[in-house]
Amino acid sequence: QVQLVESGGGLAQPGGSLRLSCAASGFTFSSYAMTWARQAPGKGLEWVSGIYIDGSDTYYADSVKGRFTISRDNAKNTLYLQMNSLRPEDEALYYCAKAATVVAGGPYDYWGQGTQGTGSS
Repeated sequence: QVQLVESGGGLAQPGGSLRLSCAASGFTFSSYAMTWARQAPGKGLEWVSGIYIDGSDTYYADSVKGRFTISRDNAKNTLYLQMNSLRPEDEALYYCAKAATVVAGGPYDYWGQGTQGTGSS
């Protein structure tokens, strides 16, 4: 069965960095686009970033562009989100999700349980 397990969340000071990972299993990771989304306390789900199957195309929400970097290692079946210059408003539960196709824009058919990321210490 498809499993997506996020890790790497934690406390970081404003201006600091965190690196999130998403370990994937149960499907051919290299055949599907992947994405990161987040949900801040009391707010709805916000799409953050997406990546094409081979990493050749990446996409970012305006709120994180220039600060976050999405990447993937298809040999390790792992998705990453490098978060730099963290801000208090980056505090959220971060989810990785598998796209249903090669297209990074969705739809998404499987989601992880989430990992807490914060820009405030």
